[in-house]
Amino acid sequence: MAATALVSPDRLFSAQEVLVRPSPVPAAAGVYGWHFSRPPHPALDAGRLLYIGIAPRRMANRTSTQTVRSRVRNHFRGNASGSTLRLTLGCLLGLELRRVGSGERMTFGKTGEATLSQWMADNARVCWIERSEPWELETQLMHQLDLPLNLDQNRHNAFHGRLEALRAQARRRARELPVSS
Repeated sequence: MAATALVSPDRLFSAQEVLVRPSPVPAAAGVYGWHFSRPPHPALDAGRLLYIGIAPRRMANRTSTQTVRSRVRNHFRGNASGSTLRLTLGCLLGLELRRVGSGERMTFGKTGEATLSQWMADNARVCWIERSEPWELETQLMHQLDLPLNLDQNRHNAFHGRLEALRAQARRRARELPVSS
């Protein structure tokens, strides 16, 4: 079963393993799951699946070109503007969100993003399964599993309100601060 492959995977991969070339992560469509050896918030448990993502994302009139590999690599080394997982983790870890560039994008700045990347390298592990239409499986998993770091399709989760409020507060604070370079 797909849920078992994500909840109790045969293997979890670290940032160091994922970011090498060639990467073990497939350049294919699928669902990926994030486990954390140290939780990003005291109300969450360590050593279990806390978040799932999919690639590509299905949109109203097309499908994105992203793959599990591109998404997982982006989560490990990107920034909060391009990764909802990074935005969530940074907010939970208390990093300061800032407006950058034109002021529309928000990240944790160079130092904050580096801190987050190191925290993820130390604590985050990922697994995946290939699926040609991952959005179908995502919907099933969101209703079957306790995934406290997911917001989309997850209002029923006990952590949802707290996470949504924390992210909104971080965005409000960022809008009050000057734009960073």
